[in-house]
Amino acid sequence: MSKEPLYSLRMRAAQGGAHEEGGLHISGGERLGFRDEIEALVSGLLRKALQHSRGDADFINLTIEKVEPASCRVLSPLPVSTYEVADAEEGRRQAAVLLRELSVSEQAIRNALCLLGSVNNLRGAVLLDSRSGERLDTRGERGIRVSRMDWDRERYLYWQNQHPLFGSPRIAEAIALATKVAYAPGTVAELCWSDDPEYVTGYVGSRRSGYCRITRLKEQGDFSGGRVFFVEPGTFISEYIVHLERTPVWIG
Repeated sequence: MSKEPLYSLRMRAAQGGAHEEGGLHISGGERLGFRDEIEALVSGLLRKALQHSRGDADFINLTIEKVEPASCRVLSPLPVSTYEVADAEEGRRQAAVLLRELSVSEQAIRNALCLLGSVNNLRGAVLLDSRSGERLDTRGERGIRVSRMDWDRERYLYWQNQHPLFGSPRIAEAIALATKVAYAPGTVAELCWSDDPEYVTGYVGSRRSGYCRITRLKEQGDFSGGRVFFVEPGTFISEYIVHLERTPVWIG
């Protein structure tokens, strides 16, 4: 790990005003980088905000904050597997199978599928008790925003060469986030599908099973989606949230 100053860059974009004023969530992005990378990283985040299928953003918030490099945790990326399914119904059945294998309860699975299938303005993740299915955070549509994670650049190039089918920025970002979540103390599993209307692939993530891509978890044109983190009962939720939002993580 370099001792150069390290910066966290966080972007969120909405349409119809700021998120806090009821604006529709359009996009978000998280990067870590050194001083000489900031300009390029900012340009990439702005492109993501301004060229998005959910709509035209008229509110963009960009935050840049120095991070102590010594506080960074280094994690290996979750292994990737893919489950080919014919439609969203089959995809959600497959997700339920994977979650059961990780000891997530039937109630928690039902609650998560119902939630993700019905929301279209969820800006962060929802925390559910992995046994009771009860919601553990009180953030509403704001949810929990996992932050301060990115790939080590050289390790990403190596990983990309080993996984040529999964080299898109979208998948790279998702694996970085899923890896940080999976290794957070208290995480049992994650279920996610994008709220982008043209992107129907989602995943179940966990330390035990890795990053399990499911090729269809919703139908084309559907704006629903988001993330659910299934949390071990007894986890100190305030500490869990601080870890997800504040602890810097390099993937590599």
